[in-house]
Amino acid sequence: MIFSDQELSEKIERAEARSNRVFVEARASMFPESGACWTTAGGVSAMFDGIDSPCTQTFGLGLYEAATEEILDELEAFFKARGAPVLHEVSPLAGVSVVHLLNRRGYQPIELSNVLYLPLTAEIDLDLRLNPRITTRIIEKGEEKLWARISTDGWATEGEMEAFGDFLYEFGQISARCDGGFPFIAELDGKPISAGMLLIGEDVAVLAGGSTIPEGRRHGAQTALLAARLRLAAASGYRIAIMGAMPGSQSQHNAEKNNFRIAYTRTKWKLTSDN
Repeated sequence: MIFSDQELSEKIERAEARSNRVFVEARASMFPESGACWTTAGGVSAMFDGIDSPCTQTFGLGLYEAATEEILDELEAFFKARGAPVLHEVSPLAGVSVVHLLNRRGYQPIELSNVLYLPLTAEIDLDLRLNPRITTRIIEKGEEKLWARISTDGWATEGEMEAFGDFLYEFGQISARCDGGFPFIAELDGKPISAGMLLIGEDVAVLAGGSTIPEGRRHGAQTALLAARLRLAAASGYRIAIMGAMPGSQSQHNAEKNNFRIAYTRTKWKLTSDN
């Protein structure tokens, strides 16, 4: 049994931090002028990937070491020096003392997300109904733009995301080049219609980036990608797979239907005033 406890949270947050760090490193390699970089303080990983990037934030505050005024001073200085907002993704296993500290320093909660996990075994048995017309594969070198285009065309149709097409396309190209990343595509009768990412490192496999183009939906592409990624993770020796979802979202429902369990709900905190 794997229980949702301090040990699991430390593994998950370490894996999430690594996934963000390798993305930042990929951007820095592809776009040196971006100033993308990361640092650590008090066991916390802080990433700068641009002012508006979802990767610009921290993971692990208060989880590995007690959060202190001095640690927050250092982290805040890192972001402020780059003109970026100060954002911390905080596990509830860090304890209520972190909440008190953030409140005193002028932070407000701005987002909740559920972290879901699935224990893996070498002989994982996935009871999934797969469409025989759907095939999945890891992209080949040189197909990074194809993967990014599929991902973008799926996400950019989601209401307010439509205005961020160019950003998403660049974001996808960087994602496809991350160290330890396996960009998967699903094809319907040989036509690429869906994208998904598997990021592995240490002992946790991270599933991310699931996106399907509008005309490719309702064919089971994401189910097929889920199965392919989980089987690769299990065969590679990983014993936990994780993913994130907004509370009550369709993504959460899909994960739970496939035996994922909610480990905990994270809170994203933003510095809104300096005390």
